[in-house]
Amino acid sequence: MDNRDAVSSFLRSRRERITPEQAGLPTYGQRRVPGLRRGEVAALAGVSVEYYTRLERGNLRGVSDSVLDALSLALRLDDTERTYLYSLSRAEGKAPSARTRRSAPRPAVRSSVARIIDAMPGLPASVMNNRLDTLAANPLGQALYAEMFADPTCGGNVARFAFFSPAARRFYVDWEHMARFAVGALRVEAGKHPYDRGLSNLIGELSTRSDSFRVMWGSQDVHVFRESTKRLNHPLVGDLELDQETLSLPDESGLSVVVYSAAPGTAAEEGLKLLASWSVPAGLERDPGPVSESSSADGGPA
Repeated sequence: MDNRDAVSSFLRSRRERITPEQAGLPTYGQRRVPGLRRGEVAALAGVSVEYYTRLERGNLRGVSDSVLDALSLALRLDDTERTYLYSLSRAEGKAPSARTRRSAPRPAVRSSVARIIDAMPGLPASVMNNRLDTLAANPLGQALYAEMFADPTCGGNVARFAFFSPAARRFYVDWEHMARFAVGALRVEAGKHPYDRGLSNLIGELSTRSDSFRVMWGSQDVHVFRESTKRLNHPLVGDLELDQETLSLPDESGLSVVVYSAAPGTAAEEGLKLLASWSVPAGLERDPGPVSESSSADGGPA
């Protein structure tokens, strides 16, 4: 993945979304560009126009933290966008190792982590990597996402499910919102790991096969999964409004534990209890097991 292109597209998109009025700048005459001019961003950040132009052309090599901070303020970046800009800067000039070019092996789910999610039979829980592959799930987690696990085109990947499976647009009541979050999360990871072949292949596959993904990817938005409310329409128990918590494991694996819960006394709580009382839907194994070849270590398309 070309890091310079990512830097250039991101900075330009953030500049174009800010009006002079928002930046507290006077406006004179007719403007031929959306948002701020490069010179205006440079002035707000306290750098020369030539220097900012170099940055927007994708060259972040040697840029100091103070300049990145000034640029973040000038472009009104939120915390996630600022972190993404720092990731792009740190990745600049790093030569990919042979291991990275091949794509690092998929981290294994530790047995202790598997025991933790299995010890929560009343809550759908799973373990996910930075490519949004579901590597393990407890029985209720499998039942909640039964349609994803049953669809061979998804390979247990949430992004593939969102953009490739017709069932996803019914399952996610707020499909567009969820889809944009998934795209933003992949962009954050691409900024951190620009030479991850599996991640690049996944983004390329999604871009090639889904017009919706391609449009959303072009927006340059970034997102980090933490907590959120998911509105789901499950084919067996109907509407569920669930709180999602994403807990990153404190190691270098890049894995996260994703847990859903329902507020006490709600219809969603009753729906989860009903789903838990039934057996895992036919065709699902106790563990989703290895994801399909499409999301293997090389991350090649299905």
